[in-house]
Amino acid sequence: MYSFDYDLQSVACTCELKRRFFQDDKLWTIQEGSVLDEGYLNSIGQFDVVYSWGVLHHTGNMMQGLRNTQKPVKQGGLLFIAIYNDQGVASRFWTIVKKTYCSGAFGRYAISGIFIPVFASTSMVLGLVKCGNPMGQFTNYKRKRGMSLYHDWIDWLGGYPFEVAKPETIFLFYQARGFRLLNLITTNRLGCNQFVFERVRFQKSPITLANT
Repeated sequence: MYSFDYDLQSVACTCELKRRFFQDDKLWTIQEGSVLDEGYLNSIGQFDVVYSWGVLHHTGNMMQGLRNTQKPVKQGGLLFIAIYNDQGVASRFWTIVKKTYCSGAFGRYAISGIFIPVFASTSMVLGLVKCGNPMGQFTNYKRKRGMSLYHDWIDWLGGYPFEVAKPETIFLFYQARGFRLLNLITTNRLGCNQFVFERVRFQKSPITLANT
């Protein structure tokens, strides 16, 4: 397996996971690298499974990321990707919010001051309705998502660069490059559309795995 990330903290986190749970796995390579670096993608070889989940829309050049992500996929290999759904005006609105949050301290405090109280009050209502407890959403969320609800809010507000695409845009993009769609889960909300593509098979190769 081959894992890489542009962010050094993410690389360190992956290395720590390997140390804790897969210390003896000599076949797992972890490196710093960028999906926007075409030369780097050409250098790592090809794999039976390439997985990039909710990443490419945060690179600052989603289309370049989509082009480069196909490079490590073998003939007959699978490509798993998730890309934020294009909701038109709503997506443009959140782009402005996220850009403002990341513009500096003033933008961060201003956006947090507006949205955190809204998120908190909405979560308390949902907790009361779903759990019979206004704090139910807060206590149950970490078990479901792996991080606190508060940190998920910050993750959303600070998730910039932020790009989106309609499902058909992604489908046609990879279809033109020799991929066929195997599975698709769409959303009509602000989440991600999820895709599984297969590169048209010409020959068989040994099984390997890549996680980007």
